[in-house]
Amino acid sequence: MRSTIALKRLGYRVAFRGLQLRWAVQRPVSVGVKCLITHDDRVLLVRHTYGARAWDLPGGSSKRGEDPLVTARREMQEELGLGDADWQPYGQLHGTIYGRRDEIHVIRAELSSPALCVDPVEIEAAAWFDRDRFPLWVSPFVGPVLAGGFPVGPRGAGAGGVPPPTTLL
Repeated sequence: MRSTIALKRLGYRVAFRGLQLRWAVQRPVSVGVKCLITHDDRVLLVRHTYGARAWDLPGGSSKRGEDPLVTARREMQEELGLGDADWQPYGQLHGTIYGRRDEIHVIRAELSSPALCVDPVEIEAAAWFDRDRFPLWVSPFVGPVLAGGFPVGPRGAGAGGVPPPTTLL
């Protein structure tokens, strides 16, 4: 079982390196989600088995034309077993990472229980952190999301309840 997980993790790392090369050349626009998941006053961060491996908000890429809430449910079910959470729009960020231009929809959920069902192939570690005690090495998205770098309300602000985009990088 461990060798199967290790082999799949290696596959993710190799595929990610290939994507980085593509992003550097093509500079595509990527649409996806980052999920701000809280329990009491703690925030869930994950470390993926590929990429920079910094602590990050869980998330993933949207399928073409997929609604961000659907993306959040699908990705969080796959990675953490949290598809049934009450997902709400929280904001939007734009940034450029690895040459890829990201349009990130931030989706939020408050959990009643900290229990997770972590996918060991994609997620190396998942941990709950107090808002004032984060690890030193976090992704560039964590700070702006937690600082509320965009106007928020019960369902966000602005037209349709979605805050206006904020430039990340």
